[in-house]
Amino acid sequence: MPKETSHRGDELKGLGWSEAEVVRYVELWEYRQRWGAMNLEREDRLFLRKAENALPKILSGRAAAKKSLKDKSYYSWLRFQCDAMAAAEAEMGLNDGDKGAWPVLLETELRILDHYEPVLGLPDTLKAKALGPVRETLASQAAALGTTKAYDFQAALTALKEKESNRWKHLRDVDASDRTYPILSADGIEGFRREAHREIHTLIRTTFPSLAETDKPELPDA
Repeated sequence: MPKETSHRGDELKGLGWSEAEVVRYVELWEYRQRWGAMNLEREDRLFLRKAENALPKILSGRAAAKKSLKDKSYYSWLRFQCDAMAAAEAEMGLNDGDKGAWPVLLETELRILDHYEPVLGLPDTLKAKALGPVRETLASQAAALGTTKAYDFQAALTALKEKESNRWKHLRDVDASDRTYPILSADGIEGFRREAHREIHTLIRTTFPSLAETDKPELPDA
């Protein structure tokens, strides 16, 4: 834990400590900084220790640099794809309540990741490659229902790569000329979402290494 460079009286106040306790903590902290802990009375040292134990730990190094789930590359990649599709759908003239099958698939996956919070390091993302064929199968089932639009699955990421360097790959590992974009009716979205949940949830929950010992309860498809 890194050494503090200033007192944390405001944090103690936020934790419900009284004004008098906070003032005492600040005075003792400043005294220790100047003269050292050995010059404090035992009672004061114990009080200072109690105050510092009540404060949240200050992390450093790898622990401080640990990314949140939403900042992980894989999660951000899924979110980027969802946002690109939402922007494209706004120009498609869809009927009220209709939605593309692909964003439903990706939003379902994001919901599952939000619940289980896997590490999403290399072992997890290697297993996540198996989700590609699952998405393709589910999207094909939706396309078979008959309503489709055209969508360039590579355009948004290609444009992003022209502006900034990243190692993201395209969502679909198929011929770029395949722009089939199945559209779900408002009435069909929930049924498709439940089917997607069953397939994607099973794969993530049972194959991601970081979830092997998770104690999170199973996420329902509702």
